[in-house]
Amino acid sequence: MADFAPLRPGDPEQMGGLALLGRLGQGGQGVVYLARTPMDVRVAVKWLHPSEDDESVERFLREAEVARRVAPFCTAAVLSTGVEQGRPYIVSEYVEGRSLQRVVREDGPLAGGDLERLAIGTVTALAAIHEADVVHRDFKPGNVIMGAGGPRVIDFGIARTLGPATMTSSTQIGTPAYMSPEQIMGHGLGPGADMFSWAGTMVFASCGRAPFGTDGTPAVMHRVLNDPPDLGLLDGRLSDLVQQCLDKEPKNRPTAIEVITRLLRNPESGTDPLVEGARQATPDSAPHVGRARPSRTSLLVLAGTTITVAVVVAAMAVPGWLRPPTQAAAKPAATPSREATAAPRITPVKIPLPGGAITLYERPSDPITLTAYEVHDDKLDDDVDYARQSLRGAFHKYPDNVDSLVSPNGRYLAGRPEDYTSDDYDSILITDRQAGSSFRVKTVREPMDTSIRAWSKDSSKILLNLNKKTEDKQGKDVWTTLGFAVLDVALGQVRVVEVADDSIRDGDFGWDGNEEGVIAVSGKDEVLRFFDTSGDRTRDIPDVGPLASGTVDVFSPSGKMFVTDCPGKDDSDHCLWDAGTGKRLDTFSSDCDKVLGWYDESHLYCWEYDNGADDEVRVVAFDGKLVHRLLEAADKLEVAPYFTINPAPS
Repeated sequence: MADFAPLRPGDPEQMGGLALLGRLGQGGQGVVYLARTPMDVRVAVKWLHPSEDDESVERFLREAEVARRVAPFCTAAVLSTGVEQGRPYIVSEYVEGRSLQRVVREDGPLAGGDLERLAIGTVTALAAIHEADVVHRDFKPGNVIMGAGGPRVIDFGIARTLGPATMTSSTQIGTPAYMSPEQIMGHGLGPGADMFSWAGTMVFASCGRAPFGTDGTPAVMHRVLNDPPDLGLLDGRLSDLVQQCLDKEPKNRPTAIEVITRLLRNPESGTDPLVEGARQATPDSAPHVGRARPSRTSLLVLAGTTITVAVVVAAMAVPGWLRPPTQAAAKPAATPSREATAAPRITPVKIPLPGGAITLYERPSDPITLTAYEVHDDKLDDDVDYARQSLRGAFHKYPDNVDSLVSPNGRYLAGRPEDYTSDDYDSILITDRQAGSSFRVKTVREPMDTSIRAWSKDSSKILLNLNKKTEDKQGKDVWTTLGFAVLDVALGQVRVVEVADDSIRDGDFGWDGNEEGVIAVSGKDEVLRFFDTSGDRTRDIPDVGPLASGTVDVFSPSGKMFVTDCPGKDDSDHCLWDAGTGKRLDTFSSDCDKVLGWYDESHLYCWEYDNGADDEVRVVAFDGKLVHRLLEAADKLEVAPYFTINPAPS
């Protein structure tokens, strides 16, 4: 059923013989009405705002001219034009559906097959637009309509045909958050500008944020021109394509046809059906793989094949945005083995981090992501927090936080402010990056506090450690563990649980392997003690040794194993245990000085301190061999990194 608002006073009741039923929306150019033809067909009518600006009128009429050049399957077909009260209007096909902007804001980001269907549908539309020698110039989430038959690209109001006027135009028109660098600089525009905007739109679809932010035009434009993009939750080949399309140089971006080709390629066989088809059709010629725009003949061969495939795929499937994502089958946990091999060698991206001489080495294939860290500032004699803006975004400084942790899905930032509230409560500030909003949850009154321990894997809950501050005989602060608290993010509520067990007063709590309760190491015998969420002890695993990672990341991703420093040994001796039975599974030694957690089911990650050289966070296999670097920090610089296990693909 059509979603429209009633007509307002002053709106005409008909236009060009069409009955106006209501308003579909209003933008910078004009008002869009839902109308009914005498044959009872619903259409959209866009009517220009009152204006004496000849350029605005020309731009408005150009929309109809340009839209007519484009294949009708990828946009709303123009049916007619006319003039009402001296102002032009355009009658077009009515595509029922919400914009991608609304879908993401109201239903949440897209993922998995839904996101890939959006990517292939929209880039196919751009291929058809570019084939018509048109540059859209304002491709963005608000201009993609999620219709029942697949996504449609609308609003050609500022589109231009490819020609001398376009290539020399210095007019800066568009939406800053999705504009290409050349568009911001007022340089000549080609199809590459649309590919940049397409990539930004895919980032928004994956996480609800533009890759360069939306916090004011000057700041956004500066980041578009100078900073790397924040790719949100994208991964795999779509992430690689989007990264290339967001290159600052237009010549380095793939064309729409090249993106389609790579999206349709079978990832298992490596066979590209489009290139293979083109090779069979023209056996004496090699497939086109360069960055230059293909000839019209070769483009038509590829576009015809590609568009046919994309339309068939869209027609066969129920619209993905109306269907919940498919859950992937659970994979069995790997058994620890001395024959475990290192992860595949992929050249990492070196990212210098703020706060000191710190370098992050990041690979798309890494199962964990650095999302926050603390650096000790010797001048302030205090720890300074840094947290990431998304799973692949930039790091920002949070000097007023005691703790800062990003959720595994990248959507939330949990921060514990240094100061108590005016009514003496400790609190947790939750920032929802997707919604662009924040809310505070009060926890306990001073002198108690609740330090942030860990997020749940599904990003729905936060485990807090319940502490109380007292003074010793020398007047120094002494913190005692009283229990834990669980904060429910959706409800904005916290449940504080005091644990009646004196053996855990010097310890910390963490999630158990299934996140159904909590654990803590207690007593001289180093017992791993399990509690339910009410604080009642459920079972013990004795003589396990000290926890290697401070109870934050003790259990393997499957929850079936946990790691400790072996009882009676030093930090370089590691014990792996069965979480269900408490049986020791394996023991090995390494050059690790402090194990931090699990990289995957068959690797750990740890600090390696080397006197006189930089300290490194390295991946270590169960044979004790150190594999690739994850982080490098200057010697004597105190850094506490927090890595997040990446969400399982849907």
